[in-house]
Amino acid sequence: MRPSTPAPLMPKPIFSSGWQAPRLVSNQRAIAARGHGVPGGQHFIRGLATHPRAQLVQLAHFRHPHPTSTTSHRRALHTTAPRTTRPDPRDTQQPQSAPGNKMASATTFYDFKPLDKKGAEKPLSEYKGKVVLAVNTASKCGFTPQYAGLEKLYKDIVAKHPDDFVVLGFPCNQFGGQEPGSDDDIQSFCQINYGVSFPIFGKLEVNGDNASPLFDWLKNEKPGIMGLKRVKWNFEKFLIGKDGKVKGRWASTTKPESLEAAILEEINKQA
Repeated sequence: MRPSTPAPLMPKPIFSSGWQAPRLVSNQRAIAARGHGVPGGQHFIRGLATHPRAQLVQLAHFRHPHPTSTTSHRRALHTTAPRTTRPDPRDTQQPQSAPGNKMASATTFYDFKPLDKKGAEKPLSEYKGKVVLAVNTASKCGFTPQYAGLEKLYKDIVAKHPDDFVVLGFPCNQFGGQEPGSDDDIQSFCQINYGVSFPIFGKLEVNGDNASPLFDWLKNEKPGIMGLKRVKWNFEKFLIGKDGKVKGRWASTTKPESLEAAILEEINKQA
C-alpha cells in the first residue's frame, strides 16, 4: 500500500475568526521589500521591527486583509493613540477686546460720544429730546446724491419744528473705498457740492472689529431684513426717537424724502 502524504503544517490561527497569518518574514530587509508597491508601506513596515509579534500581525493585515476578519479586529489593528497638542508656553498673547464692547452699558443713543470733524469727542446727549436721522455716508458712491435729499428733508422739517429734528452724517470708507478723503476733504465736498448744513462727523467704521460702538449699538437695536445686523452699504438710515431708542431702519435705496411721514410721527409723539 502506498503511504499517505502527511498534511502540510499550517500556522496556528491568531484570531478566533480562523484567519491564518502568513509565514514569519526572516529579517528587516525582507520586511522592507514587502512594503514596496503599497503607498507608505515601506516606512510603515520598517517601523514594526522592534515588536516581532506585533510585526507579524500588523504586517499580515497591512498586506493581506482577509474578508473573514471581524470589524473589531480591523479597528484594533488600525486604531492609533490620539495626538495631543500641548499649548506653547511662549504664546501669551490674549485676544483684543473689540471696540464694540464699550456699548455694554449703553441704553440710549445719547450715551455715545463719537468723534466730530476735528477728532474730538462729541456727546450725543447734546441732541437729547430731538428726533435724529443717523446716516452712514460716502462721497464717491452711487447714492451720494442723497446728500441733496437729506439736506432738503432737514431744512423742510426744521422750518416747522426748529428744535425737534436733526440729521447726522457719519462718513465711512468700508464700502468700495468710496470715502477715501480726510475729514476736512469730506466737509468741503459736502458743503461745496450739496450745501450740507447738518452735522457731518469724523470718518468711522460701521462693521467689523473696529466698528464704532455707536453703530454696533444701532445694529443690535434694529437688525435689518431677516435679522441681519451688518450695514449693507452707504446711506443706510436709522431713525432715533426722542427717548433715544431706535425706531426704524432703512436701506440705501430708500430716498430721504420718503421718510418725512415717519419722522413727523416721532416728532408729534409725547416725550
